[in-house]
Amino acid sequence: MNIIEIRGLKKDYPLGDTLVNALRGVDVTVESGEFMSIVGPSGSGKTTLLNVIGCIDFATEGSVQIGGREITAMNDRQITDLRLHKIGFIFQTFNLIPVLDVVENVEFPLLLMKSLSRSEIRKRADRLIAEVGLQSFAKHRPSELSGGQRQRVAIARALVTNPDIVLADEPTANLDSVTGASILELMKDMNTQEKTTFVFSTHDANVLKYARRIVKIHDGLISPN
Repeated sequence: MNIIEIRGLKKDYPLGDTLVNALRGVDVTVESGEFMSIVGPSGSGKTTLLNVIGCIDFATEGSVQIGGREITAMNDRQITDLRLHKIGFIFQTFNLIPVLDVVENVEFPLLLMKSLSRSEIRKRADRLIAEVGLQSFAKHRPSELSGGQRQRVAIARALVTNPDIVLADEPTANLDSVTGASILELMKDMNTQEKTTFVFSTHDANVLKYARRIVKIHDGLISPN
């Protein structure tokens, strides 16, 4: 079953007097439970594609379906609900809230959902923090953590809502090779255990061995394998 279906996706950005064609007619499907990498050089359209799938940005033209629902036809409230309940996003810049500690950062999306008790929120956050190996850093703020630790917090935050899809934009960017490998192993283990669909982007050939499927993108188009 396809959890993501994209047809004829185009995304244009104005840059001064120029129109940049970031995506130029992308067709791609992702099955539920996949562990897939989108690979391509910088500027190829990887991040733009993830942002559109994650409802952070929106298509200029084309169809984008998540879980069988056409997101281009959704209103703002429906988009917010989809993003909060169905999609986890791991940003290469982490996007942690600097004034919150590790527990509070991981709990934050659950507080937005407003459907769980305070005790259940803490239970879920504690479980994810343990799974990423940061129990002893639970009260640390992002500025007190290494890059790898902050990335682990971002992963815990993305997974705490039990999303159907996790999107990871260059999850090993700016990490040393050992830490990067441990991050990918963690994502792969959670994919196997929770059956969560993972789509991650990279331009690093060293991480491709972790992907079960590789989709290549170049100049805003999917390249044939």
